Amino acid sequence: MARCFLALLGWLLTVFFISCATLWAGCTPAALVVAIDAGHGPRSPGATSASGVAEYRFNIRLAGKIVDALSAAGFPKAFLIDPAGLDLTPMARARRANAAGADLLISIHHDSAQAQFFTSHSDNGQPRRYSDHFAGYSVFYSGRNRQADDSLALARLIGRQMRREGLAFTRHHAADIPGERRPLVDDQAGVYRYDGLAVLHGAAMPAALLEAGVIVNRAEETALAGEERQMQTARAVARAVVNWCAGLRP
Repeated sequence: MARCFLALLGWLLTVFFISCATLWAGCTPAALVVAIDAGHGPRSPGATSASGVAEYRFNIRLAGKIVDALSAAGFPKAFLIDPAGLDLTPMARARRANAAGADLLISIHHDSAQAQFFTSHSDNGQPRRYSDHFAGYSVFYSGRNRQADDSLALARLIGRQMRREGLAFTRHHAADIPGERRPLVDDQAGVYRYDGLAVLHGAAMPAALLEAGVIVNRAEETALAGEERQMQTARAVARAVVNWCAGLRP
């Protein structure tokens, strides 16, 4: 009788610890639905790079590479929210992710600067503007997201993996000037809080927005247009999701 009791107790403890491990791990990669948003669209393309390229072209190219990297990492349900370029509003993007039952939402953008930091010049007769004052990525989460703590954890994971790739973040969003003043909540990972981002606060799941770099900076635009930098960023996002799924959350 005692032997049977001990065997039953051992089995129950095994089930308990396996269950706890599963809960801590948080997900099964093959089942995790990751919504990737390529910010802006063909008709409302966002910022204009130093050489005159629309931000959306950077966004859709990088977002596609991130979906591919996630699929290669074992997340086949990663998908683009707006693959057809319908110029959805930020809230409509969040609603699409909600309707798809997404477990995570990551919005991909490329950064600019405030007007006072720009220099105007002519490029083969075309007027251009650039700002070489700032360079680097930044990650945002919204405190208004229904899962704000998990959104912050996701943003931190992305930022940490960007740093692991050897990339620096930009601090200009914390500047005490109109249009900025975003609280820098993680000085190591480059994570800011920005409650007004509708694509983040409208999402029912943990959500983060990655500004992959500053396209109005001439040198950084060249890097961001290159395969190496795009693959660095795609790897960073994929590893962040791998860590999220493994329960390795800050």
